[in-house]
Amino acid sequence: MQCTRILEFDAGHRLINHESKCKYLHGHRYKIEISFYADHLDQIGRVVDFSCIKKILGTWIDSNLDHTTILHIDDKNLGNAIEIETKQKIYYMDCNPTAENIVKHLFEDIIPSLFIKTDIKCSSIKLHETPNCSVKISK
Repeated sequence: MQCTRILEFDAGHRLINHESKCKYLHGHRYKIEISFYADHLDQIGRVVDFSCIKKILGTWIDSNLDHTTILHIDDKNLGNAIEIETKQKIYYMDCNPTAENIVKHLFEDIIPSLFIKTDIKCSSIKLHETPNCSVKISK
């Protein structure tokens, strides 16, 4: 059995070497559908309380991604200019911040470290970059 929680955040990004307009700084209203499973239901009969997911992952998203600019580490000049001019926080990735790379980063790096002290495991993450475009990663 698995349970799914939806979280949303707003962020800007740009894609280095993109062949079209996504090479320019722009923003999205991202929506994450994250699913967890457990070997056994808890004493109440749940995989996990939905508020637990919101508290753990939602807090991380609010601190790191919401209302930030997500950039490739090679885009430090742009990031520094944004920070100086707007005081906006920058979240750097080791790769281009495509929807695919963001969801892979969350699935492989962030989620396992956030939920290490729980009995639940992430089974999938679906990230909507726009209402019509999404990517999904799963075990």
